[in-house]
Amino acid sequence: MTETIEIKYFTDKIEKLTYIDGKSDWIDLRAAEDVSLKQGEFRLIPLGVAMKLPAGYEAHIVPRSSTFKNFGIIQTNHQGVVDGSYCGDNDQWFMPVYAVRDTQIALNDRICQFRIVENQPKILFKEVSSLSGADRGGFGSTGKQ
Repeated sequence: MTETIEIKYFTDKIEKLTYIDGKSDWIDLRAAEDVSLKQGEFRLIPLGVAMKLPAGYEAHIVPRSSTFKNFGIIQTNHQGVVDGSYCGDNDQWFMPVYAVRDTQIALNDRICQFRIVENQPKILFKEVSSLSGADRGGFGSTGKQ
């Protein structure tokens, strides 16, 4: 089934988003302006888009695999989650970053990517005194190799 996403661009200087079927179901997002960062600086980088996601979906935003190597930035919250209610005319998407070195990011550089996923179903928590699964040995118990 194909879903439709309404998108508003905040600038005509970035390339329009495209979905490349068969390559990846992640869609690249671009810096909507030139950004200069000094080592240790934090910045919200505008991505130049706002979207109205299909009902029952949210978007997950993560860095591209080359983002750290190319720009020396890390996404400060490690993954951005855009819920369906963030869909107003001024709800531009941003990437919050921390620079580990001085860097330059140019307008239109691909710095992150997103995909949409269905919202978590409604859940109830049922308190129990014991769980029926086998213990795995605790946190980090699978070893190093």
